[in-house]
Amino acid sequence: MKSPIQRRVAIAALLLAPVLGACGFSAQTDQVYQAAAGVNDRSGNVDILNALVVSGTDGVGTLSTTLVDNDQTRPDELTSVTGPGIEATTAGIVVPAGGHADLSNPGADGGPQVALRGAGIKPGQFVTLTFVFASGQSTTLLVQVFTATGNYTGVPLPSPSATSPTG
Repeated sequence: MKSPIQRRVAIAALLLAPVLGACGFSAQTDQVYQAAAGVNDRSGNVDILNALVVSGTDGVGTLSTTLVDNDQTRPDELTSVTGPGIEATTAGIVVPAGGHADLSNPGADGGPQVALRGAGIKPGQFVTLTFVFASGQSTTLLVQVFTATGNYTGVPLPSPSATSPTG
């Protein structure tokens, strides 16, 4: 027969085992996690992190993302962003070798801006965007469109034009 102390130690061990051993059960700590509203893609040489679109008016928006070049020796360049019925302006955004290009706060520090125009750009909706790089990488993502309020109030937005589709 076990003493009361031995029983308490045995019960405590049984209760603590699942808590202390949680890392062995594919807990969230075993997976990449980024608490953000945007979408991430790490499948290519250039990682696309926290990609989202900020829009103040239906039909126009600004792409917000960070591009990370995993190649330590060669820079890459974002040559285009396209989508069904979407036009984008990308002025040859260079991603330095082993570095990053921050499009998450365009214009504030002279950083590059990707302006999007198209009927599908409406807050609350999702748009399919294909990112094409000079290295040949082509990545297609389903990206959410957010209203230019709250955390996105300061994002510079392209001005709507008469030719911009709004339907």
